[in-house]
Amino acid sequence: METQVKYMWVVVFVVSMSIAGLNGVDATHDYYGPCGKHDIEKEAQKLSPCTYAAKYRRAPVSERCCAIIEKKLNNPDCLCAILQTRTAYDAGVRPEVAVTIPKRCNIAVRPVGHKCGGFPFV
Repeated sequence: METQVKYMWVVVFVVSMSIAGLNGVDATHDYYGPCGKHDIEKEAQKLSPCTYAAKYRRAPVSERCCAIIEKKLNNPDCLCAILQTRTAYDAGVRPEVAVTIPKRCNIAVRPVGHKCGGFPFV
């Protein structure tokens, strides 16, 4: 009898933890933010090849920067969040200029009109 009670409590514990875990799965996007589990400041550092082009509208955009931006455009909300990080700010990135990079790279599929900190992608 005593053994059955122990097993019953183990089963109750496992079931309750499973239910709690499943409920948490739906809310992970709210917890992690627009870039998922990625550290947004580290993601901003990955955009360092784009720094000069994100400061000056007429600056040439490197092929490496274009490749990075094209990959980041799979999640425009994440890219917008990256452009507004402390890392980007400290590097002198101007979001109103940075949102022009996809067009300057001639990226065909881009989120035209998607607002990024009040500035629409062009």
